[in-house]
Order: sequence, then C-alpha cells, then structure tokens
Amino acid sequence: MKLVKQLLNFYLNSSIHVALSVYALTYITLLEFGFSYEENVLNFVFYASVTGYNFVKYFGVAKFHHRRLANWLKAIQVFSFFAFILMCYYGLQLSLMTLMCIAGFGVVTFLYAIPFLPKELFLDQQNNLRSIGGLKIYLIGLVWMGVTVCLPIIENEYAVCTDVIITALQRYVYVLVLMLPFEIRDLQYDSLKLSTVPQKIGVKGTKLMGVILLFVFFVLEFFKDETHQIKILVLLMLSILTGVLVLLSSKKQNVYYASFWVEALPILWLILMLLFD
Repeated sequence: MKLVKQLLNFYLNSSIHVALSVYALTYITLLEFGFSYEENVLNFVFYASVTGYNFVKYFGVAKFHHRRLANWLKAIQVFSFFAFILMCYYGLQLSLMTLMCIAGFGVVTFLYAIPFLPKELFLDQQNNLRSIGGLKIYLIGLVWMGVTVCLPIIENEYAVCTDVIITALQRYVYVLVLMLPFEIRDLQYDSLKLSTVPQKIGVKGTKLMGVILLFVFFVLEFFKDETHQIKILVLLMLSILTGVLVLLSSKKQNVYYASFWVEALPILWLILMLLFD
C-alpha cells in the first residue's frame, strides 16, 4: 500500500497527471474538427506540459537547494530532463507557424516562474507573473486554451471560423472552472494580497461562479454551426459531474480531491468522446 501511494504521489508531483489532462483536451480538439490522430502534436503537448509544469513548480526549490535535494525531487528532475528532450524532438516535427505559437506560450510560462519586472508591481518577493494579484487562473486558462485549441488548429492549417472561436472560448471557460476547486483548497494558505477568486467573492460565491460558467460552457455549444446530439450529451454529462465536484470542494478537501479527481475530468471527457464517437 505504501508503494502504491508513493507511485501515485510521484505520478501527481511529476506532473504526469496534469500533462495527460492537457493531452486529452488537445485530442478532443482533433476529434471535434475531424482531424486525424496527430502523434507529433499530442506527444509534444504531453512532454511540454510535463516540462513546463515542473519548471514552474520546482524552479525555486532546485535553484536554492540543488545540493541537498530530496530523492523524489531528484527523480522528478531526471524525468523532466528526458521529457524536455522528447519535447524538443517532437517540436522539431511541427510546422514553423505552430512553433511560433508555441514560442509565445513558452515565454508566458517562463515569465510565470522567473522574476523579471520591478518589485513594486508584485505582492511578494517572487517578482513573477503568478505573484500578480488575481492573474493566476486567467493566465493558466489562456495558456491551456492556446495549447489545446490553437496548436492543433494551426498545425492542421484549419481556417479560423465561428466554431473554432466558440471552441476556444469554451475551453477557456472550462479550464477556469477546473481551477476553482484548487483556489478553494489553497484559500487557507494563500496570502490575502493574492486576490484569488475565493478571497474576493467567498467560497459560496466561487461555487456559484463555477456553476454559471459551466452553464455558459454548455450553452455555447448550441451556437456552433456543426454539432450533434451525442456531443451535446457528453457535454451535459461532463458539466453535471464537474459542477458536482466544484460544489463539493472545500478548504479542507482530501489531498487528492483537486489534484487527482478534478484534474482527471478532461481525461474522462476524452474517454466519453471516444466511446460515443
């Protein structure tokens, strides 16, 4: 049992789980627009997500404690190194336009963790984008939307139409909802100066916001030029389940509640899409 828990913790702490979620959302975009299975795009997104998330999470720790890193962190560093190599390999298989788009999101990820602006703009000594009050979830939503929608669209040279714009908006809204249980969980740890959503409107207000956003997420599907009943049914099931998890989230939630169950929702979405396809 102890070994299983250690493996699960490594799976979560090494960002494999969140990378699978990003992978799943990208795959969903391919399915929605009738693209063929894009191995290079999907593998790049997976390894880039592992690399990016581990860089953001562990940059400060590795920087100041490199000589006395815990064994689990050393293992994650090694894993991240190989993920970075594979990210570069699959990235070189992509088109120039896709790489230019990737570069933009890469810069945002880099600045999210690295100090780069005057201290008076920030709430703590980190001097990076995530220390700007109220910006965190909106920045994450933007990056996830860009990676999971824009990248496959650009790589397949698909024209930007109403359905693409609506899909991008849906994805942005859904990622914001997924972030809310994390915001509620971290309420007891976050500085009041961070101006997170629960700090601004309270836990009940945050849950209400999540329900409203899920309603918007679902209703937007009816404004597309092309959709079908099965897809609407999948979105309805996903919206209900996501809404339940948002409503049940709390400040003292189980350690795996948000980091495993909530973050698994995009994977479930993909599974439902494949089952009903």
